Amino acid sequence: MNTTDFELYNTTASASASIVIRSYSTSFGWASRLLDATTQAHIARIYALVRIADELVDGPAEAAGVDTATRAVLLDELEAETSRALQLGFSTNLVVHAFALTGREHGISMDLCRPFFASMRRDLEAATFTDAELDEYIYGSAETVGLMCLAVFESGMQREAGERELLVAGARSLGAAFQKVNFLRDFACDHDDRGRAYFPGTEDGLTESSKTAVVASIRQDLRAADASIPFLSSGCRAAVWAARAMFAALTDRIESTPASELMRMRVRVPNPVKARILVRALAMRVVR
Repeated sequence: MNTTDFELYNTTASASASIVIRSYSTSFGWASRLLDATTQAHIARIYALVRIADELVDGPAEAAGVDTATRAVLLDELEAETSRALQLGFSTNLVVHAFALTGREHGISMDLCRPFFASMRRDLEAATFTDAELDEYIYGSAETVGLMCLAVFESGMQREAGERELLVAGARSLGAAFQKVNFLRDFACDHDDRGRAYFPGTEDGLTESSKTAVVASIRQDLRAADASIPFLSSGCRAAVWAARAMFAALTDRIESTPASELMRMRVRVPNPVKARILVRALAMRVVR
């Protein structure tokens, strides 16, 4: 076996994942730059697989005219390829190969990937959700991703059972908060263009009361995550705090935006605000 060729393939696969996160993410991508180079590469690989699956369900695949049934087949194939790559340590799909490198090194298995793909599958059709269905969806689409990142952050760490439970709960809560924020930010597109009403009772639109209830839920999730962040290793604490702060800033803007406006526009956090958050995070990293 020519190990040099394999190393080149791995490097190329990892570079492809880095391109995905740089192209698609500002908040998450900027925060990840606070990580050391090795950890940053692992997080980029996780993000890339998640993003590609999401784009298959909604974006470019649909824009290219790929019908729902075919997208379902392609999603099944992507899940199968992910499973195979985790077993073999190789894939002809560079993004999947990059993810498998991280998954195999950090014990990320299909136990987390299957729920993720199941949630992606729900998005192939217009849908409404009960409270229980929404909880299941958010676990698969977002909490599992938080747990994947935690597996990378906790590599080689020895923890008391109580600390470990706190970190797992924090990773899940932060993932859930991020997902709910995205639901509110993208409400207009999801509701009008895709026929989705993730939050029960919003089938006919978002009201001030329903928005207030979701924002309260997001803040509860963020508080749960805050309890765990101080226990993260110093190498990743600032990056996680920065991502949390950016989404908290987005939550503030959503809260101050009338529900009627969220029904027709997408709220965002200006780059100067994100930059100030990153400066604070950099200071945290320096004094750790």
